[in-house]
Amino acid sequence: MKYRKLGRTGIEVSEIGYGAWGIGGALWRGGSDDEAIAALECALARGLNFIDTALAYGDGHSERLVGKIAPGEVTVATKVPPKNLLWPARPGIPIEDVFPYDYIIRCTEKSLQNLGREQIDLQQLHVWNPEWIDSDIWRRAFEDLKNSGKVRFVGVSINDHQPDSALDLIRTGLIDTVQVIYNIFDQSPEGRLLPLCREMNIGVLARVPLDEGALTSKITEQSTFENGDFRARYFRGDRKRQVVDHVEALRKDLVGIDGSLPEIALRFCLSNLAVSTVIPGMRTVGNVEANVAASDAGPLPLDVQAILKKHAWEKNFYS
Repeated sequence: MKYRKLGRTGIEVSEIGYGAWGIGGALWRGGSDDEAIAALECALARGLNFIDTALAYGDGHSERLVGKIAPGEVTVATKVPPKNLLWPARPGIPIEDVFPYDYIIRCTEKSLQNLGREQIDLQQLHVWNPEWIDSDIWRRAFEDLKNSGKVRFVGVSINDHQPDSALDLIRTGLIDTVQVIYNIFDQSPEGRLLPLCREMNIGVLARVPLDEGALTSKITEQSTFENGDFRARYFRGDRKRQVVDHVEALRKDLVGIDGSLPEIALRFCLSNLAVSTVIPGMRTVGNVEANVAASDAGPLPLDVQAILKKHAWEKNFYS
């Protein structure tokens, strides 16, 4: 495992981090707590030292699992869910309805309890609306959490496929990190967000690097998911066929290039030096072992990166 600085925080984080949404249960079906704990323990044994969770993942279940196995030296990030439970943030809704000051504080305290920690390494707002930029609510909450010692660093998780919505926020100098969708299909952060983050030394958490499973090569037109599984909605209608078509075109262009498609997808993210860590979901030991290996393989050669540039795909399966 290789490590990078998490922006100006100075924290050394593993290039492959642990995305802990899936182990929260609820919207991800088919796994067990025992499998999740085994996967987490395997990840830590392989040198992974960064875990990203959230209070909303299984109503705190993910945080509680992380709290059971993550020693103090592991960097843990979590998130405050929007009070109105709307993902992504909607235009025109004031921050008072989404992140009231007292609510941010209470959620942080609940996360500390779930994690069994006295301090959260990185607290994030789980959605962001650029209309809130001048509000003192989020500014005061973040400042007070840091001053109280309950939180070390702060950031935001940017709305789906809206990387430019955080540009002005970054320029305030009041956040330390951003979390953004970045993968072979969604390369939009490369336009403005990632260059600005590198310029201002902001940590970048690249989420959904495998496009919710689309870039694993395991999604077929016959794929089915349990009732209540988030992926049943994400891949509804003709979307599985669209995925198959795009993945087949991608694999055709990658013939003769070493590495599985998931490994290449993770290395694509790590090839951009603005990225601090990539946080795929990993619910099994097998997932962990395969994904961790991507760090050891290093960035992709420039000619392979050029091939992947041609496979950017403008879509929004979250809508």
